[in-house]
Amino acid sequence: MPAVKRDYYEVLGVPRDADAAAIKDAFRKLALQYHPDRNKAPGAEERFKEVAEAYAVLSDAKKRADYDAGVVPEEILGGADFESIFRDFGFGESIFERFFGGGPRGPRRGADIEIEAAVPLERIARGGEQTVRYRRIAPCAECKGSGARPGTQPRPCAGCGGTGQKTSTRREQGVYIRRLAICPDCGGRGSIIDKPCTACGGAGELAREESLALKIPPGAEDGLVLRVPGMGYASPEPRGPAGDLLVVVRAAPDPRFERQGADLWRLQEIGAADAVLGAEIKVPTLDGAIAVKVPPGTQPDWRLRLRGKGLPRFGARGRGDLYVRLAVRLPERPGPEERALWEKLRALDRKR
Repeated sequence: MPAVKRDYYEVLGVPRDADAAAIKDAFRKLALQYHPDRNKAPGAEERFKEVAEAYAVLSDAKKRADYDAGVVPEEILGGADFESIFRDFGFGESIFERFFGGGPRGPRRGADIEIEAAVPLERIARGGEQTVRYRRIAPCAECKGSGARPGTQPRPCAGCGGTGQKTSTRREQGVYIRRLAICPDCGGRGSIIDKPCTACGGAGELAREESLALKIPPGAEDGLVLRVPGMGYASPEPRGPAGDLLVVVRAAPDPRFERQGADLWRLQEIGAADAVLGAEIKVPTLDGAIAVKVPPGTQPDWRLRLRGKGLPRFGARGRGDLYVRLAVRLPERPGPEERALWEKLRALDRKR
């Protein structure tokens, strides 16, 4: 389910007694930092929206008073004028439409879902489809999200008149505070279900496993975020747009290679004789094994560079390289014949 909203004072980084000027300055600084046209990092868009929501509440004296009194954010944000906020700070209407669908009174968008996809290096090298599976909450197919048994309909709640909220007024220190609270009769739904749907138990939604084929671009960088519109959580309001699915690309562990950007690294063992005399060894690559010459006199931890045998450079031409780090393998328990040969080599080495 969507995460609980953070404290708005914490979001803006201001104390609870901050004045209007301090709140405005904090919002301007954070909004510029996380503006999606400037910051392409994963999560920047959601952070920008979170900052905008916090400012919309704390910059309005009445909304701030309700928030300080304990009214939940969802009950305050309904009348927030995000369009004017974005326009006043020069962010333009496109940002408003991007987050809120072009209308301040439109239904709220569902939350995004973020998952990671472990993609094999061969698929990253060539590109192609990757099947991803995840779990999400979606409208019940049996009752179409109404929560009522097919053939029946929910009825408006008499306790709140169908609004899902009740208003209460209390006096604190000589000041009357008006508070909106969730209707206890309907739980905030605004309706009563007399015959709940047997499939979802009246919730109107079910958790289900989703599977989809995702196109991985060649050379996809580790941490690249692919967005699938409309495949996130359903909107908490009727006819509201669903959130998006955010898939973070990760290179799957590979026993042959370690990825560093577009380059690949491999640790290759060779015998002591091959290191001294030189040899031809087989080295695996993403395009199949190839023969590589080890020069005579190779020392431990020397590396060989195989140009163009790495991954495609994402968003650019060419490919990275494959670096082969050579580890000289020495016998741990040489037999009598092998030991005699090593003794001869040591004697020759001492005569040098």
